Amino acid sequence: MKFMDLSSMGSKSMPDIASVSQPKAAGVLDWVGMSEIEVPLQIATRNGGIAHAVAKAQAYVNLINPDAKGIHMSRLYLLLDELCHQPLTVASLKEVLGRFLESHKGLSDQAFLDFRFEFLARRPALKSEFSGWKAYPSRIIATQRGDEIELELRCEIPYSSTCPCSAALARQLIQQQFKSDFGDGQVAAEDVYGWLGTEQGIVATPHSQRSVAEVRVKLNSSVNSFALEEIINTVEGTLKTPVQTAVKREDEQEFARLNGQNLMFCEDAARKIQKALNDEPYPDFWIRINHLESLHAHNAVSIVTKGIKGGYLPQP
Repeated sequence: MKFMDLSSMGSKSMPDIASVSQPKAAGVLDWVGMSEIEVPLQIATRNGGIAHAVAKAQAYVNLINPDAKGIHMSRLYLLLDELCHQPLTVASLKEVLGRFLESHKGLSDQAFLDFRFEFLARRPALKSEFSGWKAYPSRIIATQRGDEIELELRCEIPYSSTCPCSAALARQLIQQQFKSDFGDGQVAAEDVYGWLGTEQGIVATPHSQRSVAEVRVKLNSSVNSFALEEIINTVEGTLKTPVQTAVKREDEQEFARLNGQNLMFCEDAARKIQKALNDEPYPDFWIRINHLESLHAHNAVSIVTKGIKGGYLPQP
């Protein structure tokens, strides 16, 4: 019985079907690549720090040669892997997009990268000296078309919203209870003070709910870092009722006070953030406010954009 000599087979070049075979139907493709690639991220922040995250990435190029069977996906994967061995900066992101296209000369003239991850930030308590970690669902998206590069940040920021209508109705019930308990005569201040501290005195409370601001911003091509924490600070500072991490009694009381002093419908929240982002140097932005109603079984939503020509569409 003869045996084949397998040792010589490894020296032969392996077939590259994508290069030598013809497509079953000719045509150009908008994007070809991979999604749900698990990668570690080291995100360089403005203050010089590094935020670590586990991300799901998408990597694509277009296919402009109608006669090519396909792209070289392994090249995209290996270049992406190289990128993730170093802190992710705007410069390194631009470089890898360029290398995507360089490795697909004659096949592609556009490249795309998208990272989805939880941005973990340390957030201080409202009153006490404590702090805790909060995760913000985020995305970094980069697209190269020819020599033009477009950068986008997305972030979801939770906060608390108390309904102004519900607050007014609760105040009315408290007034009615006060009149029922004390009548029309004169009342001693000490009696009122004590009554206000009872459940009978505060007979009703307004409804509030956890809410989420979804924010997308375009970045100037001259930036050199990703301003995720700055976006979070802007939104939380504008709305004033951020969801908390570490909480002592003084923090919870301050949270109740802030909710009472910052009543808002979803329309109010959208307008406040719109004004705040208009004061920032973002070329464009898109905001979706979601109030996850505690009164209704549905959500209240408001959407607003910067409103520039050729910018974000106000679609849900």
